[in-house]
Order: sequence, then C-alpha cells, then structure tokens
Amino acid sequence: MQKLSAILLVVLLCATSNGVLSFTDGILPNGQFEYGPKPSQMKGTRVIDPKAIPNWELTGFIEYIKSGQKQGDMLLVVPEGAYAVRLGEDASIKTKVKVTKGLFYSITFNVARTCAQEEKLNVSVSPNSEPNDWGILPMQTMYSSNGWDTYSWGFLAESNNIEIVIHNPSVEKDPACGPLVDSVALKALFPPRRTNANMLKNGDFEEGPFVLPKTDVGGVLIPPNIEDDHSPLPGWMIESLKAVKYLDAEHFAVPKGKRAVELIAGKESAIAQVVKTTPGKVYALSFVVGDANNACEGSMIVEAFASKNTLRVPYESKGKGGFKQAVLKFRAVTTRTRIRFLSTFYQMKTDGSLCGPIIDDVRMIGVRYAKHA
Repeated sequence: MQKLSAILLVVLLCATSNGVLSFTDGILPNGQFEYGPKPSQMKGTRVIDPKAIPNWELTGFIEYIKSGQKQGDMLLVVPEGAYAVRLGEDASIKTKVKVTKGLFYSITFNVARTCAQEEKLNVSVSPNSEPNDWGILPMQTMYSSNGWDTYSWGFLAESNNIEIVIHNPSVEKDPACGPLVDSVALKALFPPRRTNANMLKNGDFEEGPFVLPKTDVGGVLIPPNIEDDHSPLPGWMIESLKAVKYLDAEHFAVPKGKRAVELIAGKESAIAQVVKTTPGKVYALSFVVGDANNACEGSMIVEAFASKNTLRVPYESKGKGGFKQAVLKFRAVTTRTRIRFLSTFYQMKTDGSLCGPIIDDVRMIGVRYAKHA
C-alpha cells in the first residue's frame, strides 16, 4: 500500500511539475467573462484597464456588455450567463493556456454581429512557426435566428504554453463597432486513423470541436476554406464559401453515434476528403442522409462525388428526424481520389435561419466487383 501511494505521489508530482495541468476540454478560465472589471477600471461600458478582466489581456476598444443592454434601439443579448465582451476597432482579447505540445486542438466560442455587415474576427495562436496561419471568420452571413453563432477553429500546439488571441481587424466610422464574444472553450483533438473497415478518417464525425452545452444557439460552425491539416473536424476539409454545422446528439437527431454534420448553405456548403486509391480498383462509398429534428423541412438532395462518379440522394424532410442509407460505387482513376459532399438546395426554417440535410456514418471500402461501377 505504501509502495502504491509513493507511485501515485510521483505521478502527481510529475504531472504538476510545470504548474497547472494541461487543458483538455471545456470553457477556458473566465471564458464566459462572468468575472469582470471593477467600476474604477471602466468608463461607461468601455474597459480602460488592459488587465481588468481576470485571465484575459485586452488591447484596443473593448466594452464589457451586460445581457439586455441597449445599443440605440437594438437589445444586446448574451447567449449564456450575464456578460460578454465587445471588440471594437482593431481590438483584441488574449489569454494564456497550458496545453500539450504536439496535440491538435480546436477553439469554440460564441459570436454576434452588432454593427457592420462586413464584420469578421481573426483567431490566432502563438507560438506558431507557420506564417500567416490564423483563422479569419467572416460574419457577413449569420446562420442562426437569434443573432448568435458558435464558431470553431483548429490548430497544432507548438508549445506547452500558448497564447490565444481573438482580434477584430475591422476599421469602422464608430470605433466601438464590433462583434460580441462569449463562452470561449478549448478541446484536444485526437484524429482517427484509417482502418480496414473504413478508408476514410473520421467518417463518423465523432472527433470534432467542443460543443457548448448550455447555449441555445445550436451546433458549432466550422468556417469555410478550412484545410485538413488543422481542421477542427479532423480528416475533413471545408471546401466551400459558407460554413458547415457540427451537431451533437444531445440537441439534435443524429443517425449514428453522438455527432453528425449539417450542410447548411446549399452548394456553398461542402466537405471533402482525399484518400489513397488504386487506379482501376472499385470502391464502395456508403453514407447516411437525414434531417436533424430541427424543423428543417422540405425536399433535400445530397450530392456525393468520387472520382468521375456522382450520386444524388433525395430526402424528403418533415423536420422531425429520420435518415436513409446510400451507396456510391466507383472505379478509381488516380492514386488519390477526392470524396466530396454538398447539398443541392438552400433550405431555410420558418424563423429565417439556414439549415439543410445532415450526413453521417461515411464509409469507404474496396470491393472485388461492381457490375455498374
């Protein structure tokens, strides 16, 4: 017993020898900004002390916003808790986090546009050896009806100690103009490998960004033009002009497992993956098409592309959940084949928010013979 206690003590000392344990999953310390400035550190709603918000360092025109606060005739809503921060012209918030060097991570946070149509945010992590490697999140399109969207962004940790920066690069006539940010979270990602049962990585979408548990925004957006090397959806590229939405079984109807992907912007919302293939060999690409039980109704079509083959899968949604299986057989013509999915039509709920079909359980295997491939 004494020997076991000594071993546990050594393990504990090793784990804490560099200070705080590495962060894995969840809301960052004061990531919901519920601990805020003292009255002496503010001028109206503006925070004038760069270290007034615990765990964060502020630069530029930052406002500390209380839920229900008005901006002219507009009511500013905070999705979770009582407070959020607003990033004005060229403003940024920065926090330090202890992570595990060499692991992949994804950042998740809520954001709302408050002024201009062209608002955007830059997300970056340092240290970073790759030049110009930051996430640009355009907010011309708001995907929810309540004014708040949840975004994610992925990165590779190059140090055990990193700095996360969320920056508003916009320059407006009103320096206070800028997006609201709330509920900043982090999750370690463990990209799945290809197996004999599935040549695709993360075909079931179980590995992905942190899903905020208590907000009513619904789902996590994975922004457009995301390559697979640092994707918050490991193995997949977002090969489109608009985002796709990552869904969890706690809030939506998911055909299999706990996660799925919703194609929310027609042909402007697509995911893709490149897989090694043998020219002349026949493969079977199977997947599930359905709806997320989120009141997204109507005639839907998911298009699947592989090599020179295309399969259009119709699905009539009543918006109450359900799914169907589909299989695309194709003959590879090159050593690398791009697998791609998109939605043919734009879909919209009655509240005006974008939605679409979901896909899940994507599998690819080699087959000996396919008569019509």
